[in-house]
Amino acid sequence: MLENVTLDKYERPIISLRITLTNRCNVNCLYCHHDGMVKSEDEMTADELYTICRVAKNIGVKKIRLSGGEPLLKKDIVEIVEKISSLGFKDISMTTNGILLEKYAQDLKDAGLDRVNVSLDTLDRKTFEYITKKDYLEDARKGILKAAEVGLYPVKINMVIMRDINQNEIDDMFKFCKKHGIVLQLIELIDSENCDEDKFSAEYHYNLDDIESELADIADEVHERKFMQGRKKYYINGGEIEVVKPVDNSTFCANCSRLRITPDGKIKPCLLRNDNLVELISHIRNGESEEQLEEIFINGINNREPFNQ
Repeated sequence: MLENVTLDKYERPIISLRITLTNRCNVNCLYCHHDGMVKSEDEMTADELYTICRVAKNIGVKKIRLSGGEPLLKKDIVEIVEKISSLGFKDISMTTNGILLEKYAQDLKDAGLDRVNVSLDTLDRKTFEYITKKDYLEDARKGILKAAEVGLYPVKINMVIMRDINQNEIDDMFKFCKKHGIVLQLIELIDSENCDEDKFSAEYHYNLDDIESELADIADEVHERKFMQGRKKYYINGGEIEVVKPVDNSTFCANCSRLRITPDGKIKPCLLRNDNLVELISHIRNGESEEQLEEIFINGINNREPFNQ
């Protein structure tokens, strides 16, 4: 039973806060939209992020996820983690492409980071260069192994599956993950068949339903993550695979317990909406009290709605 958490108007608990530290990145992945670029000098500071997380903790948030862009491009990333860690959250995690992770893994662990998710869609160098437009595969591999070595556990690999690009590489990726004690997350590219502006998604979308059925048939155990959109984890011969489906379904929304912060300091109540954002950072910079900031968070939570097609 969860205690001291805030519920939205649909009785969903707000457990997790995902903060996009920057939308700068050192790769240029095919499926990335690069929305609303924020200048580095306008990004949130370590002290501002500490304030955001402190207020979030006051209203019952238990977990923090730091993401980007590429969060390790923030020069003060270790300080950011250290400040957030001092607040005593149950879990602090980070999503990274892993390219700079070998350099930072030990310092991040020492600062209080619990675990990392690494975005890696292939172990094939040519395919990696095609997807990212960069030749950093070996750096990413070294970063993943370093994270596992220093105990950023569990290390997870986020693998976006794309038709005619990497859908035949799942077995190889799973073998790599199993060998190194890493969890594999298969992520289904959002299907945008009706969206002329996103032809890439329409062309390369690969439905994971058949893959998930196959996993269910061979799994030793299957667990459902109630507060992570109801996604399933499959345990197979000592390895672990999790399937992340698109958000255009009632199960995802019914089990959503996450609030988000954009890189320019706005509360983002729902993943696929940008029409219900709530301004936050200017209130912090204006010196408003924690009580006032808590009210702003509550306004953001009250803006949450189930997904509608």
